[in-house]
Amino acid sequence: MSNSSPPSRRSFLMASGAGAGVALTGVAMTFHANSKEVPVPLDKYKPEYLNPEEWAFVMAATARLIPSDGDGPGAIEAHVPVFIDRQLQGYYGNAEIWYMEGPHDPAATPDRGWQSPLNPAQLYRKAIPAFNAVCKERFGKEFKALDPKQQDEALTALQKGEIKLDPELSFFFTTLLANTKEGYFADPVHGGNHGMQSWKYIGFPGARASYAEWVDQHNKKYPLGPVSIKGERA
Repeated sequence: MSNSSPPSRRSFLMASGAGAGVALTGVAMTFHANSKEVPVPLDKYKPEYLNPEEWAFVMAATARLIPSDGDGPGAIEAHVPVFIDRQLQGYYGNAEIWYMEGPHDPAATPDRGWQSPLNPAQLYRKAIPAFNAVCKERFGKEFKALDPKQQDEALTALQKGEIKLDPELSFFFTTLLANTKEGYFADPVHGGNHGMQSWKYIGFPGARASYAEWVDQHNKKYPLGPVSIKGERA
């Protein structure tokens, strides 16, 4: 969770799947392709699912998972919190197309799928206050009020399992990190990747109809900017 230099930052982002063109990474996305809305400034956005305390946490946490320092955009610049809020409000958050029957085994390996009776929206709703309570116990403040170093320490402890939440909440960090990466790299139609900033940063062409002629041109910089699903160009 610590600050990183630009080279390692780029390596992290490329390793997250965007270099391979993975704009949607395995979750059911709430589709906004037919929306005519213009993205609003982050401070003007009205969350669809998250309450004010949850929104403040997601803003703070995603800002530490993909910080704004370095030569590329951070999660805040990419509007990742908007993406997460919309996903939790939609059928991903409600797990509408998932098999949710038990038994559930929080210790199961990832290939066995979602191992909680809670859907993602419920996971955020229960895990955020639980994590905030631990932060208050350890640091005297909720997560959003901690300084960046303390926030990194708290998130790292959660990631390593040093902060123990209830078994059904035990993979909250994994889910939060995955959703943060998804919001950073997904098409802007889903609310994140504002202005296709992450795509521009790594040189991903987006949803262009064809760029087959560039596939075999190794070590050459792609000269055209990305295109979104809605046809927007950057």
